[in-house]
Amino acid sequence: MLMIGGEFDLSTGVMTASTALVTAILATEAGWNVWLALAASLVFALLVGGFNGWLVMRTGLPSFIVTLGTFLALQGLNLGVTRLVTNTVQVSGLRSAEGYESAGMLFASRVDLGAASFQVSILWWILAAVVAALVLVRTPFGNWIFAVGGAPTSARAVGVPLVRTKILLFMTTAFAGWLVGSINILRYASVQANQGIGLELQFITAAVVGGCLLTGGFGSAIGAAIGALIFGMARQGIVYAGWDSDWFMLFLGVMLLAAVLVNNVFRRRAERVRR
Repeated sequence: MLMIGGEFDLSTGVMTASTALVTAILATEAGWNVWLALAASLVFALLVGGFNGWLVMRTGLPSFIVTLGTFLALQGLNLGVTRLVTNTVQVSGLRSAEGYESAGMLFASRVDLGAASFQVSILWWILAAVVAALVLVRTPFGNWIFAVGGAPTSARAVGVPLVRTKILLFMTTAFAGWLVGSINILRYASVQANQGIGLELQFITAAVVGGCLLTGGFGSAIGAAIGALIFGMARQGIVYAGWDSDWFMLFLGVMLLAAVLVNNVFRRRAERVRR
């Protein structure tokens, strides 16, 4: 949704680790209930996302630069605070915290469907994709997202709240980072301070493979979800096929370039049809 709105957020990968660390430190070191720790980490994520959006709109700087700065700041904060609190680069022991069982049931349990068993995170992935798709195609806010990504000047001229829309999009991306981080910390009950680095490139790749343009104004949530599915299947498929995993990054680069070229062709055709 943020890319459709014409912006990037390079801090999303590290955000998954930051929110997980906040949850883990508050629950294990401060003795908070896991649910309260999750709420505090959500507030932290929304504040960072809101700050990113506000700074981009206030300064006019490219979101690439602003969120790169946030990425580096969060990376340093994760390492520094974790060492300060635990004297290591890891926080563990969440399973003994109060509220872990109920929180883990919601975010990190397994679902049995006949003979099949899968992580509940798959249901969260489907839910997030469906909600985002409905917002994009069924609500005025969805129209605003396409407008501010495709023609921001025109959107502002017709009364679209451009600043508010983009700030909310950055906060939505931060919320998604919190969701992934919460699922991870509750599933594994531990988190490394350097976790999540590099995930932001995978997120962008999944969205581009799913049909989102890097220039904004075009794309879909369902397409991005399918792009994530293709990405995940390719990553696991290389392992199961017995290929050398060192070739995965080459495959990822080729897949990204192919997706960009195909998206560009479709964009040009769509523009010709409109004319």
